[in-house]
Amino acid sequence: MAEGANTSGAYAAAGVDITAGERAVDLMKRHVARARRPEMITDASGFSGLFRLDTSAYREPVLATSTDGVGTKVLLAQAVDRHDTIGIDLVGMVVDDLVVSGAEPLFMTDYIACGAVVPERIAEIVGGIAEGCRQAGCGLIGGETAEHPGAMAPHEYDLAGAGTGVVEADSILGPDRVQAGDAVIAMASSGLHSNGYSLVRRVVDRAGLDLAAHVPELGGVLGEVLLTPTRIYARHCLALAAEVEVHAFSHITGGGLASNLARSLPGSVDVAIDRGSWTPSAVFGYIAAQGGISRADMEATFNMGVGMAAIVSAEDADRALSLLAERGLAAWILGRTAPGSGEVRLDGEYAS
Repeated sequence: MAEGANTSGAYAAAGVDITAGERAVDLMKRHVARARRPEMITDASGFSGLFRLDTSAYREPVLATSTDGVGTKVLLAQAVDRHDTIGIDLVGMVVDDLVVSGAEPLFMTDYIACGAVVPERIAEIVGGIAEGCRQAGCGLIGGETAEHPGAMAPHEYDLAGAGTGVVEADSILGPDRVQAGDAVIAMASSGLHSNGYSLVRRVVDRAGLDLAAHVPELGGVLGEVLLTPTRIYARHCLALAAEVEVHAFSHITGGGLASNLARSLPGSVDVAIDRGSWTPSAVFGYIAAQGGISRADMEATFNMGVGMAAIVSAEDADRALSLLAERGLAAWILGRTAPGSGEVRLDGEYAS
């Protein structure tokens, strides 16, 4: 804990429980042990994380870094008192930004701020982060838990993370590689992921929805469906780039499919997305119906069922789809690039 290592009664009276912090660290250890890579070195002091990068394994290594949080999805986790998956969301937001450049995620650090350290709750959060790192193939190299009494209520917390990856200089992916005629491949999302939750919570509040209620059309309890963790694509993307000619990836986060895909296009091509190529999962229609939200607003806020997009050479499109299918990830062709001015538009109606 950044607050210090003393055990003064005055500090405890001010709301900082050093003993609880120490117990939280003890409970975390078994989770963190699951998220290691062989390059990680233990710093006996615990003040930093050490990682031995084998530069001989690369021709011209370039480090990539990304940082992010989970946004107001943490408020939903607090509302339903479930904290074991929110860390997966955090990892997904960080590592899948890294992999867009073609970088392999190497390690992450996390930061948790809370009104009061509840050791079991902190351990659940860190357990989710460790699980996310395991899914991404990166190490959880360090972290920090800070108690902020007075600034946050005892049940409140927020979390953020930062990640580092590595990519060969001549393998960096991006808009400069994209050309007319490329295929745009969608990778299915697991649901809302971690974006648009300010709108989701507004719909829940205004429609008077019960987070504990079973919703037949969603096939589960509302709060649990809304907390479905973000799908992590890092390993799928790296496997794809190793086997086919990938020109760019696009992580579909805040702002929706069109605006994020446009970030991965050069100014010389457009993409027309065929809505008829997929059916968004039921949670999107449910939120739209309960909140009276237009399709345009939904598409400008949520991923609508596409969590990651890959732009690949036309010749490799079928091979890419086969590889993703072998990995158990639903994927399909969204459209193709064509000469233009860097714009993305959505055409047609969603498949029913």
